[in-house]
Amino acid sequence: MLPSRSETLDLPDVRLHIRRWGNPDAPTLFLLHGWMDVSMSWQFVVDALAGEWNIVAPDWRGFGPSQWLHRPYYFAEHIGDLEAILDHYAPAGKVTLVGHSMGGIVACLYAGIRPARVERVISLEGFGIAPHQPEMATERYRQWLDQRRTPPSLHVYADREHFARRLMKSDPYLPAGRAAFLARHLARIGEGSDKRGSTRHGVIWNGDPWHKNFSPYLFRLEESMAIWRQIVCPVLWVAARQSWVIRDFAARPGDWEARQACFANLQERWVEEADHMMHHDQPEAVARIVEEFLANPD
Repeated sequence: MLPSRSETLDLPDVRLHIRRWGNPDAPTLFLLHGWMDVSMSWQFVVDALAGEWNIVAPDWRGFGPSQWLHRPYYFAEHIGDLEAILDHYAPAGKVTLVGHSMGGIVACLYAGIRPARVERVISLEGFGIAPHQPEMATERYRQWLDQRRTPPSLHVYADREHFARRLMKSDPYLPAGRAAFLARHLARIGEGSDKRGSTRHGVIWNGDPWHKNFSPYLFRLEESMAIWRQIVCPVLWVAARQSWVIRDFAARPGDWEARQACFANLQERWVEEADHMMHHDQPEAVARIVEEFLANPD
């Protein structure tokens, strides 16, 4: 495996952990992980890249080695953190962003908010969440009030072997060796809750449980679409054929096409034999797609 090195970036309200791979003088590639993931899970893709790259992969606030704030998180904070990261590691010129899931959502929104700063975007199933309807607001606020009564907690596992088996259970395309590697980085020792709700000490997800607390505000797809229409750079959507995300879109006819129509310069590629965590399942295919697009974005 290509060795990584750790750095920290101090922002006014949080300390971020930044993972680096490769040659600092090579072209820079920003890799943005998804929800309840960590930067280290890009290791498989990094190892499969054929070219020489300067990889910058942050751990979002409240994930992995980055500072946990032990309070609710707001999605816009990640967009602000991304700009601070880019200001530090790429203060001049345009940037290339590769994001998975939540990381892909952040990348596409940023490319529309700051179109002059972004040269290319690759979104691995970061296509935005299911749309909310106004009539959902009452129940949303009711659930938000209810969740405030009890501090959030994470499920606790007996050991990292149990955690690895849990990863393979939810992802049938994840090999045991990669699951064992991920269990060392996606999990940590801490306090969590068992099936009966009792507090126990053991292995938990490596993310602040406050990420489980959702905002009372509905997701307005129209706002994201308006931002996407401002993107001027080439964008690549990468989808996994067996992903739950694709099944979700299939249940909403026309939604996929409506979102894609917002992008002025969009390509689409598919990864076979992979679920949503395609960078874990088929890292060689993901790496090949990334480098082919970066070599010929038009």
